[in-house]
Amino acid sequence: MLLDSAPTGREPDRHSRVSTLLELRDLSLGYGSTQVLNSLNLTVGDGEIVALLGPSGSGKSTLLNAVAGFLPIHSGEILLAGRNIATPRKAEPPERRDIAFVFQDYGLWPHLTALDTVAYPLRRRGVRRGRARDQARDILDRLGIGALADRKPAQLSGGEQQRVGLARAMAREAAVYLFDEPTAHLDAPLRDLFLAELAARRRESGAAAIYATHDAAEALGLADRVALLIGGRVIQNGSPQQLYSEPVSVEAARLTGPASLLNGTQSRILVRPDWVRLGGDRTGVVVDVWFRGSYTDYVLRTSEGELLVRTAAPPAHERGEQVRWSLDRCWPLPNTEAACD
Repeated sequence: MLLDSAPTGREPDRHSRVSTLLELRDLSLGYGSTQVLNSLNLTVGDGEIVALLGPSGSGKSTLLNAVAGFLPIHSGEILLAGRNIATPRKAEPPERRDIAFVFQDYGLWPHLTALDTVAYPLRRRGVRRGRARDQARDILDRLGIGALADRKPAQLSGGEQQRVGLARAMAREAAVYLFDEPTAHLDAPLRDLFLAELAARRRESGAAAIYATHDAAEALGLADRVALLIGGRVIQNGSPQQLYSEPVSVEAARLTGPASLLNGTQSRILVRPDWVRLGGDRTGVVVDVWFRGSYTDYVLRTSEGELLVRTAAPPAHERGEQVRWSLDRCWPLPNTEAACD
């Protein structure tokens, strides 16, 4: 028999302690006859970063483009700082919304240098040319690319272009920043560097942000709150810890990281690989072993189902070997009889 009780403690909801800055109410839109967002509701608090986590085609980019003013909405409304900026009948243009966008494909102008690209939003705010260029150079320096100020996009690597895009957004000094999978084209070292820079710059500015990604580790590590998006709807919304530990469905669980589904006493239960220990009163047979560098994954065949176990050590067991295991915790999923056919 598996653990028959679920954890009852919940993380305090940071969002409940901050005022709402951006609000999407019953938002729906699509392309032609294809509906992309379906009566979606979402709020972003002042100074809060909300991650949109979902697979390709879930509506993440569409949502960001609607908030930015690049797409008209079919129904619902968008409010920024209490001001209605979009309805089906009337919408403020993008340049009048206090919003900055960091695109997945960088969105840099090919004829402008990095310096002029970053200075552009400053000039739009009325900053004189010399002062705007000085401020732009300072932003580029803080992102470690000041030496590239005179280069155009064709002369920059993907990681460098992404930093220029971030610098341009920083120069905007917006109330809300929108990030559309900005690390999608970066390798692992550059991605980690970019995320560290993004987190630091956002803390400095105190601005709010929506960060769209399909990477669970990015969403859980960066955000104050995570909204899981499937088929144009938010299926769960909460702190990273809550979504990882207490998913509302199998679908939500698989979006937020690896998990096993085992047969409990009355229902199917969720087990994360870090909730399992080798050694204990249960037995299983090693089906697969995967050495990941800093940890090792084992797949065990057990009487309760197939189980993924993660240990912070090099491989110590081989395929076909019988091992013992135990659970530190588990999470009973609601309505799993229907979801886990």
